[in-house]
Amino acid sequence: MHLRARLSTLIAVRVVIVTVLLGSATLVELSRPGTFPVDPLFWLIGLTYTLSVVYLATLRFAERHPWLADLQFAMDALAVSAFIYLTGGIASNFSSLYLLPIVSAAMIRYRRVAVQVAVLSAGLYLTIVTAQYVDYALPLAASLTPARELPTLRLAQYTVAINLGGFFAVALLAGSLAESLRSAGARLEDASHTIRDLRAFNEHIIDSLLSGLITTDEQCRVLTFNRAAAGITGMEREQAVGSDALQVLRAPESVRGDLAGLVAPGSLRVEIQYPGSDGGAAEIGVTINSLTFPDGARGFLFAFQDVTTMRRLEREGRQRQRLAAVGEMAAGIAHEIRNPLASMSGSIQVLRQELPLSTDQAELMDIVLRESERLNETIRSFLAYARPQRLSTARLDVGKVLHEAARLLRNGAEVRDDHAIEVDVPSEPVWWEADEHQIRQVVWNLASNGLRAMSGGGCLRLAVATEADASGKASIVLTVEDQGCGIPPEALDEIFQPFRSTFEKGTGLGLATVHRIVTDYNGSVQVSSRVGVGTLVTVRLPAAGGAAQAGAQHAPELARAAV
Repeated sequence: MHLRARLSTLIAVRVVIVTVLLGSATLVELSRPGTFPVDPLFWLIGLTYTLSVVYLATLRFAERHPWLADLQFAMDALAVSAFIYLTGGIASNFSSLYLLPIVSAAMIRYRRVAVQVAVLSAGLYLTIVTAQYVDYALPLAASLTPARELPTLRLAQYTVAINLGGFFAVALLAGSLAESLRSAGARLEDASHTIRDLRAFNEHIIDSLLSGLITTDEQCRVLTFNRAAAGITGMEREQAVGSDALQVLRAPESVRGDLAGLVAPGSLRVEIQYPGSDGGAAEIGVTINSLTFPDGARGFLFAFQDVTTMRRLEREGRQRQRLAAVGEMAAGIAHEIRNPLASMSGSIQVLRQELPLSTDQAELMDIVLRESERLNETIRSFLAYARPQRLSTARLDVGKVLHEAARLLRNGAEVRDDHAIEVDVPSEPVWWEADEHQIRQVVWNLASNGLRAMSGGGCLRLAVATEADASGKASIVLTVEDQGCGIPPEALDEIFQPFRSTFEKGTGLGLATVHRIVTDYNGSVQVSSRVGVGTLVTVRLPAAGGAAQAGAQHAPELARAAV
């Protein structure tokens, strides 16, 4: 408690005591008139009320000037002395009132000031007693105090000694207790600060975790909810506390039954499809541990992470392993198939020219030749995908590549009147260093797939821009968007695998080739699709040495491509 607050309490106690004394004096005077002079007593009590008002007015200065508190204790000792003198001095029954300012000084200003007030009280009390036993008693005091028989000198000495000893004993004892209380209070405050700091530190650590952390009671009601949990679930902490944790995480009801049989130190691992704000679904891996609180109550600890990116990387890793195996196999089978096929095709052409054939036989020969050529084209595309390519890196304008691809598509046989092809590129060139043939192959495969997906018509949009990541490095963002049939979610993980085509007469190597070229440049391909609405594909290619330059400041949102 601050000095100002303690002094406020002292003033209130002083007013209460003076009021009690006033009432007591009034009752004594009514019952036993002439016991002590009434006018000086009422004057003294009024003075005390007046001083209390002055003390209240000076409270705001007490923190800067502690001597104002000491002055109050001295004035209290003087007021008590005057009251004792008016009530008989050595014969007064109120000499113990000296203990009040002494105890107040000890509680507010501790032992040193308490001893000083005890010395002052002792001096004043000795002055009063001495004045009563010597011949030159104060004339004013003699006129104020009623004539009363004084105790013997020996008894007076004994009474004074007892009172003075009591003054100093109370001063020392109360001061020691006050010092101990202050020390204990300081230690308690330090401990409170330490506990508060530890609690804040623990909360900071928990909130700094990248994993969501939820603690619940036995009924799965949320008790704590860290910042990562709010970020993953999109729910505010105040909204989550008190809610059912399984409902917050959108966990299936079967998990609740599994929790009923979970005992310490067991744990439960589940993966949950959590609906995202963009309409997609995030994969959340949740580990649930049994928790025992200090009071013996049981609860649960939910630790969870968004593992969507991790699972996607795992799928991409498995896909790359499969593609690598296919590439190794391709080099072995290419010559085993292509060379005999060329021999067979050449022999049939010779036989068709030299032998007299009927119409049916000629058609059969044509079918064999046509299918041989188609098989040879498939093998050629497969080899182009599987074997390493010799790059001829040069500086090129990616926007120009998009315009040329759009011009070829508009003049192609697959474009109908209900098709529209749009190109969105910055006004300035989008420079990049790469093999131009490969970039054209990426754009053509994505664009032609998107056009094929729009069998019922629609708009195909090609766009390119640059964007900077968090570290300030620029990258090329190539986007293709169609309004075609879309790709089912279960098929998205397989679209880059060879020979997985959904188009008639497709080899299934176009997107696989795109994926290989992009990964060779340390880029990434992301696909987002909705059945019946369309598909978006984003191709991000990192710019080496700041080769990417463009007037556009922002890349389009996501790009789409149909398979």
